[in-house]
Amino acid sequence: MGFQRSIFYLLSTIVLVGTVYSVLYDTYLDTSDPFLTHLPHPLSHSHYFASKKNWLNVYFIKKAWGWTSAVFLLNWLTTPTLPASPASSPNATRTTTRTSNRLLLTFLTLTAVWILFTNWFFGPALLERVVLASGGQCMLPGPGNTPLVLPTEYCFTKSTISAESHPDLFQSLFTTPNVNKDGSPGLNSEAVGVATFTCPPTEPDCIQNIRGIPRLRKGHDVSGHLFLLTMSVLLLSKQLQVSLGVSRSQGAWSTLHTFAVALNGVLLGLWLLASATTSVYFHSPWEKLTGFLLGAVGYAVSQAVTSVILPEPAGAYTRTKVQ
Repeated sequence: MGFQRSIFYLLSTIVLVGTVYSVLYDTYLDTSDPFLTHLPHPLSHSHYFASKKNWLNVYFIKKAWGWTSAVFLLNWLTTPTLPASPASSPNATRTTTRTSNRLLLTFLTLTAVWILFTNWFFGPALLERVVLASGGQCMLPGPGNTPLVLPTEYCFTKSTISAESHPDLFQSLFTTPNVNKDGSPGLNSEAVGVATFTCPPTEPDCIQNIRGIPRLRKGHDVSGHLFLLTMSVLLLSKQLQVSLGVSRSQGAWSTLHTFAVALNGVLLGLWLLASATTSVYFHSPWEKLTGFLLGAVGYAVSQAVTSVILPEPAGAYTRTKVQ
C-alpha cells in the first residue's frame, strides 16, 4: 500500500470518527444557523479547539492553501531529479523529471479548483452558489441577536456594512416603503417612512451599533475547511511519497530537501489535526461529508487533468520512480 493511500485512509477515518463523535455527544456547531453562527461555540470555554480563536485556526487553517503551497513548492524545488546511483538506468532521470512535472501540474490544477470553489467562478465562488441554490440568504447579525436579511449582492462584496456606510439600506430595513399620512402610497413631498423597529430603552442606539460583514446563512454550507484540508493532505502526502522513494541512504537528499521533507511531515500532521477538530466541533454532519468528498473529487480531477496533459509512460522503470 502506498504512503499517500495510507494517509487518505487515515484522513477518512479521522473525519468519520470525528463526525460520529460530534453527533453522539452533540459537540458540533451548525454554522448555517443564523442565530448561532456568529456566537462563540458553546464548548469554547471548556474545549480549546472549539474556540475559533485557537492557534491552529488563526494561524494555519485560515491560511491553509497558502501554507500548503509554500511547503509543497519548497519540497518540489528541492526534490532530486537525478538517478539515485550511477548504476541507475538513464530512464530514471527522465522518469523522476516527469514525476516532478506531474506533481507541479497537480498543484496548479488544485490551485485552480481552490480559486473556483472558494474565491471566484465568473462571479460568486462555487461554494457560495451551492449555499444560495440550497436556500441560503445573505444575513447580518441585528439587534437582539435577530439576523437581518440583506440583498444577496452585499454578501459578495465582502465589505463591512453599517448604518453610517449604507444609510439607504438601513432605512429600507427598518422602515416600510414611504407612504402618505393617510396610508396611501407616497407620491408627494409629504410622504414619510414608518418605522418597523424600535430600539429598547436599554440600548437606544442599537441600529447605529450594527456593524459587520454579511455572510450567507441557511442553505447547505459545505465545509470549506475540510474541502481544502482534504486536497492539501492528498497533495502533500503525494509529494512526501515521492521524496521517500528517493533513497536517503544513497545521499540523494540535500540538506535543504531534508528540511523541506520535515516541514512537509509537520504540516501534514497539523492538517490531520485540523480535520479532526473541524469534524468534532463545526458544521453539520452532511456539510462535513460533502466538504470531504468535494476535496477528494477535486484531487481526482487534478489527476485526470494531469493524466491527459502528461500521461504516465508505459513500461517498468527503476526504483527511482515512485509508484
